[in-house]
Amino acid sequence: MEEKKIRVAITHGDTNGIGYEIILKAFEDPMMFELCTPIIYGNPKVATYHRNVMKLDTPFSIIGKAEDARDGRLNLLAVFDEEVKVELGTPTADSAEAARKALQRAKEDLKQNLYDVLVQAPVVSSNTPDREDRSLLVMFADDIRIALVTSRLPLKEVAQSITQETIVEKATLFHTSLRRDFRISNPRIAILALNPQPGAEEKDVIAPAIEALEKESIQAYGPFTADDFFGKQKQYGFDGILAMYDDQGNVPFKTLATEFGVKMKTGFPFVITTPDHGPAFDIAGKGEADPASLRHAIYAAIDILRNRKEYDDPKKNPLPKLYHEKREDGEKVRFISKKPEQE
Repeated sequence: MEEKKIRVAITHGDTNGIGYEIILKAFEDPMMFELCTPIIYGNPKVATYHRNVMKLDTPFSIIGKAEDARDGRLNLLAVFDEEVKVELGTPTADSAEAARKALQRAKEDLKQNLYDVLVQAPVVSSNTPDREDRSLLVMFADDIRIALVTSRLPLKEVAQSITQETIVEKATLFHTSLRRDFRISNPRIAILALNPQPGAEEKDVIAPAIEALEKESIQAYGPFTADDFFGKQKQYGFDGILAMYDDQGNVPFKTLATEFGVKMKTGFPFVITTPDHGPAFDIAGKGEADPASLRHAIYAAIDILRNRKEYDDPKKNPLPKLYHEKREDGEKVRFISKKPEQE
C-alpha cells in the first residue's frame, strides 16, 4: 500500500518580499511533489503577479479549502479575495496584513489537522516580545543547533529576564527537542554565560540552573563565555547550545551556518519551521532569491514530523513490565521477576 504523502502548508509571507519567488522556484522541481503535497496559503492574484514579474512557469491550482488539495500539484488555497497592492521591495501595512491573514487561516486549519506540517515564508519579525510564550526558538543547520532563552528583548531588559526557572524551563524544552525532533538519544547542551566575564548572574542564576538540570539527568555544561566558546570552536563538542539573548545566538549561528539555516519553535504540538532569513526586500522582484532555504525548511519539517512519530510510537503501547524493582538495605537493589498469574 502506497504511503500517504505528507501535506505541507506554506504561508506566502510578506507579499512585497521574496515569499512567492522562493515558493514558485522551489516547486519548479517535480521531485518536490514526490516528497510532499504542498498547500500554499495565499492569494491567486498576488501569486500570478509575482509569477509574471519573475517570468516563472510554475503552475498552481486554486482551491477553496485544504481538504481539496491534490497530490502531484501546487495547490494554492485562496485565503482572501480583497485586492492587495504589490509594491515589491517595500514593506507596507497591506503586505504585512496579507501575511497575517495567511498565517491565521493556516493556524486554524492546523488545529483541525487538515495538513501535517507548517512552513512559513519570510515575514518582518515583530519587535514586541510575547512574554507569555512558553515555546523555545531553535535555529539549526547541519550539526549546529542554537536555542534562545530570551527573544526580541531590549538588551537592558535581558538580565532581569534571565532567571534560574527560565533557564531550566528552556533547557528542558531544548533537551526534549533534541531527543524527539532530532533523535539524539543523550544530548549534551552547552549553556552560555550572560556576561563577557563571570559575574553575579553566572554565579547566582546560571550555575544553579545547570546544577538543577543535572539533577534531572540533563547533561548541561557551562556557563561558557561566548567569545571563548566559539573562538575555540567548542560548539562541535555539543549537540545544542543555549544562548541567553538574540545576538549571542544569532550572530554565531549566521556565521557558522552560511547556507540553509532553519528556525523552528518547539514546545508546540505542531511542527512549524521557517527559513532563517527575512523577506529580503532588497532583492524582491529581481529574480535573485535562492529557493534552497525554503526547500530546507520543508525538508526539516518533514524530518521532524517523522522523528516525532518514531519517538512517540513506542510509548503508545508500552510492553508490560516483567520485573519490578525492590529496594532493600539502603541503596542495594535487587530485581525480582513477577510470577505469572495462575490460570
